Amino acid sequence: MPVIKYNPLNTELDDFPSGMRLFHDSVSRLFGEPASRPWSPSVDIFETENELVLKADLPEVDPKNIGIQVENGTLTLKGERRFEEQQKNGKGFHRIERSYGSFVRAFSLPETVDAEKVKADYKNGVLTITLPKKEVAKPKTINVEVSNS
Repeated sequence: MPVIKYNPLNTELDDFPSGMRLFHDSVSRLFGEPASRPWSPSVDIFETENELVLKADLPEVDPKNIGIQVENGTLTLKGERRFEEQQKNGKGFHRIERSYGSFVRAFSLPETVDAEKVKADYKNGVLTITLPKKEVAKPKTINVEVSNS
């Protein structure tokens, strides 16, 4: 039988026997709040004729804990999902798999984005950042006139 060292901060428990995983979960519950570890929200970015749109999955992140900054052609998204113990009425966690703590994501922006008009909206756990394009970058339709010469 191989010897496996127990490390309560180890998140890779797939190789551990089920008893060891149960022990890890029990220790996590005994000591309360799970260890904060870096995490990164999932992000979709798409483009329309008039804007770039970034959508980030941030369930249960308080909008007060979200920071957005546009500087030198870079959009930086910072935030924190805090662990709030939900042991009311004798109900406790059996497993904690979601990550908690701070996150930072940075995205390079094209020069066509108008940094002065960026808007952000948070709804149903999704942060939507709208980055309008500058007028110069928008496609223009030019009509061809027919001259009678």
